[in-house]
Amino acid sequence: MNSPPAALDASSIDALLFDIGRVVLDIDFTRVLQVWSDHSGRMPDDIIARFSRGDVYMRHERGEISDDAFFAHLRDTLDIDLTPAQFLDGWNAIFVGEMPGIAELLPRAARRWPLYAFSNTNPAHVTHFSARHAELLGHFRDIFLSSSIGMRKPDAESFDHVVAEIGVPAGRILFFDDLIDNIDGARACGLQTVHVTSPNTVADTLKALGI
Repeated sequence: MNSPPAALDASSIDALLFDIGRVVLDIDFTRVLQVWSDHSGRMPDDIIARFSRGDVYMRHERGEISDDAFFAHLRDTLDIDLTPAQFLDGWNAIFVGEMPGIAELLPRAARRWPLYAFSNTNPAHVTHFSARHAELLGHFRDIFLSSSIGMRKPDAESFDHVVAEIGVPAGRILFFDDLIDNIDGARACGLQTVHVTSPNTVADTLKALGI
């Protein structure tokens, strides 16, 4: 069991902010590779060797290019001749389901604090998880999506935007994320943070806060 940060104090928190992937919803990129492999006949290792989270990937997550434009880029860079529908089939296979226990934790936490989410994501994924997990995501007062706001974590401007929209001081927001770069970026902007390193991290933190 991972211990939550000792410095956390429930009285110092006015809002909770959650990443989505691997915090609220479980994701597994190997599932994407397997679907694309099945469609193309190429081995997953060959595909991942060509895959890059580079500039085009980042632009897709900032909403600067469409899903179809991103898939066209993948067709060229991965050298697999899939249709947009086949790319989408694999792309959305990344979602495994809810993180264990999160469906019970969110409504309990929402009785104490307003809940918000902030995710680096893209239009295709938003369409998919918004419909599939509408009830779970309904516990959030607002969900900030990089492809909608045009900014990504861990950039300071993205955290500044989200903090302003939430409307409470950064230092009174507790942020959960699985990526240390995002944790570091949030902390640099003054947020309290919890690095989610296991399926138990959120539960352990909320328990320590009396939830």
